[in-house]
Amino acid sequence: MGDNYDYDNMTEYGLCPSWALSLGYMGVAAGACLSNWGSAWGTWKSGVSLINTGIRHPGSVMKNVIPVVMAGVIGIYGLIVAVILGGNIPSPAVGTRENVYSIYTGMAHLCAGLCCGLSGLAAGGCIGIIGDYGIRSVGYRTSNISVVFSSGGGGGGFDAEEDGAGSGDENKLFVGMLIMLIFSEALALYGLIVALIVSQHNYPCE
Repeated sequence: MGDNYDYDNMTEYGLCPSWALSLGYMGVAAGACLSNWGSAWGTWKSGVSLINTGIRHPGSVMKNVIPVVMAGVIGIYGLIVAVILGGNIPSPAVGTRENVYSIYTGMAHLCAGLCCGLSGLAAGGCIGIIGDYGIRSVGYRTSNISVVFSSGGGGGGFDAEEDGAGSGDENKLFVGMLIMLIFSEALALYGLIVALIVSQHNYPCE
């Protein structure tokens, strides 16, 4: 029975169905959209704090704009992967209209898009939250303001009190924030590297 197995039919209909193309294009969409989502998330969280702090300290805007820039780079990672995956998806054969794109290649491209997109989404959220609190903290220390827990009975929150000591602590806070941002950005870079490697896996149907 095994000797009479139709391997040509398995290749045409089992490994290379017409819907295999949808896997590849879902990988393209996942890589671009999820990475842009993470980039927008990080830019939103960091940008709001940057504008809020810039009202009181306009001179610190350019230094604290780093989280916004790093969040924007995540969208570029998704763009790179989406362009590479889109370029590796072939059209059906001219004339015969037979699909030459296999399920194996489609799953590899879907995996690459998800690796880059989900890593970018997680990194963008991490950068946004760190940038939000980091920019506010640097702004408080620049103003010589001490942030303490609110002692009022109206729920949780923070109170800002004038503090004349530690005027140079904002540099230490900035360096700590920068280190956390670098390692957060590395999460998206790890996803990009894996996506580029997996995107090279290919099984042609020809």
